[in-house]
Amino acid sequence: MTRAPSPAAPPPTDPTPLRLGVLAPLTPPGWVGAGRHLLAGLELAAREVNDAGGIDGRPLELLVRDTAADPERAAAAVGELAGLGVAAVAGEYHSVVARAAAARADALGVPFLCSSGVLDALTGEPTEWVARLAPAQSRGWRIYGDFLLGAGHRRIAVATQPSVYWASGTGLLRDHLAARGGTVVELDANALTPEALCDALVDRGATALLLLVGHPEPAVPIVRAVRGDRRLGELLIGAPAGQPEFAEWAAVLGGDGAGIPFLRYLPERPGPLGERVGRELRERLGEEPSFVAFEGWDTVAVLAELLRSHGTDRAAIAASWPRVAVEGTRGPIRFSRTPGIGVWQWTWAPVQVVDRDPAEPGRFRVLHAG
Repeated sequence: MTRAPSPAAPPPTDPTPLRLGVLAPLTPPGWVGAGRHLLAGLELAAREVNDAGGIDGRPLELLVRDTAADPERAAAAVGELAGLGVAAVAGEYHSVVARAAAARADALGVPFLCSSGVLDALTGEPTEWVARLAPAQSRGWRIYGDFLLGAGHRRIAVATQPSVYWASGTGLLRDHLAARGGTVVELDANALTPEALCDALVDRGATALLLLVGHPEPAVPIVRAVRGDRRLGELLIGAPAGQPEFAEWAAVLGGDGAGIPFLRYLPERPGPLGERVGRELRERLGEEPSFVAFEGWDTVAVLAELLRSHGTDRAAIAASWPRVAVEGTRGPIRFSRTPGIGVWQWTWAPVQVVDRDPAEPGRFRVLHAG
């Protein structure tokens, strides 16, 4: 008598979680709103990976560490996470903090996918261990400079504080505008009161003021002082680093926070994936998701694909940056080498200049795209 063949047993699965380290600013003086959005995107993507069966049956587990915008704290967290056996480290919003994390990851031989930090010199030397999703600062801020020139602004003032990030942005804008007949003057936001800064803007004949300073202090008092000074009624206030993107900006400043152009890394029209993830993020956050939330989702999508295709060995992951091809929420993601940048870079991340509509501060207007 012939027996029917037994059904094949399902392949064995490994229930051991596959760990990814996550860095995000979740407490002050970090930009908490940005950290919250970044983490929401990372966690949503990880949940979706796990709902679909994980990575070869292994669930993703995110080990989250709060950087609080402290480079030393971030570097220490990378060391701790490496010791806990993470396959890779992901995240971080603040560029200077991401730079410290990248240096430590490179030294330890741990893959690091930077979600949001934009400094061109994310590492001191070229490295195979680090890749980045956000566009390099040189690209985004030059596009912002083109927007200023196109809007007729050639006498630009920047209110700035000591920081590698702000100094880099100032230098990029100065070089880009000078080659096209523009000038940039620096005003020390630590040395000048908001009222004295307004006097300096009048004396210099500036037509635009860029806020290269922390939020909420001193950005909020500066905005209020400029908006309340009748001499500066025609002055454009700009914030290329993206402060007006987040809900707390509008909550604190109301109508005074509208009409302030900033950089945003979203396409003009999202595709089906971007629309679907946007709905999920909106429900998760209880507010409109920022570009940072989409960066978080894309980060996990890239790392999950690398883990599926190339395994969990750290060296194998780092060697695979140039071979990854993932459909992200903001377009197809591929990494390449960009001249002058020492990490693997998603070169074609979309860049927009956007502001909050003065007539409806909850609505964003796209003013320029590059």
